[in-house]
Amino acid sequence: MDVGFTPEEEAFRAEVLDFLADHQGLDGYFHRGESTGEGVRRVYRALGERGWLSLSWPAEFGGSGLSPAYEFILWDEMAWARVARPPMGPGLVAKALMTHGTAEQCARLLPGLRRGETNFALGYSEPDAGSDLAAVRTRATLVHDAYEINGAKCWTSNAHWADHIWLLCRTGTQDSRSRGLSVLIVPLDHPGVSISPIPTHDGGRLNEVRFDGVRVPVENRVGDENDGWQVVGSALAVERHVQFPPKRLRRDLQDLVAWVEASGLGRDPVVRRRLTGLAVQVAEVEALALALLDEIINGQPSAVPAAYHKLAGTLLAQEIARAAMEFGSGEALIKDSDVEFMWRQAILETVGGGTSEVMRSLIARQAFGLASKG
Repeated sequence: MDVGFTPEEEAFRAEVLDFLADHQGLDGYFHRGESTGEGVRRVYRALGERGWLSLSWPAEFGGSGLSPAYEFILWDEMAWARVARPPMGPGLVAKALMTHGTAEQCARLLPGLRRGETNFALGYSEPDAGSDLAAVRTRATLVHDAYEINGAKCWTSNAHWADHIWLLCRTGTQDSRSRGLSVLIVPLDHPGVSISPIPTHDGGRLNEVRFDGVRVPVENRVGDENDGWQVVGSALAVERHVQFPPKRLRRDLQDLVAWVEASGLGRDPVVRRRLTGLAVQVAEVEALALALLDEIINGQPSAVPAAYHKLAGTLLAQEIARAAMEFGSGEALIKDSDVEFMWRQAILETVGGGTSEVMRSLIARQAFGLASKG
């Protein structure tokens, strides 16, 4: 595995750092309050103006045709600066459209996604399905030349300011599981769509999105009917390297060290030993991230490396946040202090993008060949 970056990639990193110097203080990575949404959208548009939302898109779709390493560098530095997370539209949605979408869909949607002007939310999880997407119940029934959609999605990020939802819904029988799912593009301002907030314990917002007789034309289906599982899976496969950037953890650790020094705990040998251990774990997660990137660059199957990286990284985020409490400072228990917020936020990281239990199950089945019970 070659974990080095080329001179051209490092020159791009320097450009990213120059860009981020003008966006310090946004804190859009955590969405620490609903007011960050507009700031994040401005950042996406600025990235779009530079062509940075389409770095690895093929040239025939208006992209730069660059290595996934460029995307990794961009979102790793964005995480360090706490500015924003990767948008779903130019990443997962756009790449799925390039593979499974029609020429009309690409012509209609890709330009806005490339410019950072069109925003998508992902409509996957449901109240009765959770992370088991094969159990999705939101139904789309084909009536003449349109689908009529009824059901609900929950824990949906950014639905309150996105333009469209990338909707995984059931077009087959309920017992068809993953074989009866389709993907539809649904404008969130359509009649019959309602969005309700779900407050999170880190002060952010998720959403419940309900569909009551919502009608969208058949032209808004991506891929064949009942082929949604393949559409979702292929889109995720090419985005794993940017979803959990390791520099977020490097920044968490730096902030913890700064807090320790400011609290007068820096000379405590127990504290220093704990910080050393955390530094080693951060380096391990960085190595896992680079191994994952190497697999993706070389076109290798990445589901297992991605699961290792996601599981290790999000659990470490909790460990770093928990350390402040272990060190015995009262500030760690004061609501909305930086270290107390970090603890609440880190808990959510182990849920988003696939729970830790789902990651462990994937590793057990695909890496160790262990069958599930029953």
